[in-house]
Amino acid sequence: YKNRVFENLENVKIWLHDFVRDNLTKKVVGSITHNNFFLNNFYSVFLKLTWYHLIKYILISSIILLSSCSSIFHSSKKTFEKSKLEQPYDAIIVPGYPFDGESWNTVIKMRVTWAKYLYDNHYAKNIIFSGGAVYTPYIESRIFKAYAIAKGIPAEHIYTEETAEHSTENVYYSYRIAKEMNFEKVALATDAFQTNNLRHFIRKYDLEIKLLPVIIDTLVQLERDEPTINASTAKVENFKSIKDRENIFQRLSGTFGKQIIWQEEDLKKKRFVRKLNRQKKKQN
Repeated sequence: YKNRVFENLENVKIWLHDFVRDNLTKKVVGSITHNNFFLNNFYSVFLKLTWYHLIKYILISSIILLSSCSSIFHSSKKTFEKSKLEQPYDAIIVPGYPFDGESWNTVIKMRVTWAKYLYDNHYAKNIIFSGGAVYTPYIESRIFKAYAIAKGIPAEHIYTEETAEHSTENVYYSYRIAKEMNFEKVALATDAFQTNNLRHFIRKYDLEIKLLPVIIDTLVQLERDEPTINASTAKVENFKSIKDRENIFQRLSGTFGKQIIWQEEDLKKKRFVRKLNRQKKKQN
């Protein structure tokens, strides 16, 4: 989780730099000869902050972060205990994560290991891995499946959803596969932070999906083998990263589920049905 926090902070820094460079420096201060004038001044002001303020900011942020983490982990345990009462599930949905082409990272290892735990302990009969080739030229769901098979999960109980590019799409498109396979009881199985974020999406659209979040105390006791796979079968030719296809605002839109292609039968609230009909009219 520490690695993911720093990874997300690095992304925010890059996004801020790109936004200021491409928008503010060109549009707000376009009359200035050097487009990087605003950005350079922004950095110089930031660097003049006293060590006192910097340390104070770090300490306060750390306290807030630790408090949030503790709350999320506690909530996850309660959620898991409640959802496990309805086991076994016909299928669990496991969102993908980018693969670098060399070895599985902490996130992939965690989600695949947790999926195996749920399968081995009869919480789930089948697994749906979700995710296309988004940030790297590897179809995430195929990579997850390859590792799951290497860890001993039978291939006939693994399904892949290969078009999703955002976590909300992971959930909905996998949910559609589950319905097509006549899987009646479905649960989302991922880390506590992603579970917490997607919980609101699932509730908003009244999707019939339960939650089986990763329990760290259990995860650390599981086998930590390092299987090897042939990743070539998951590699996409002529790949173009989502960063080159969409700007930050388009990607955020996708994260919030704004790019999902909905089926009307899954929309239980009238306002969402009306919105879908309006979109169809515009397309026609």
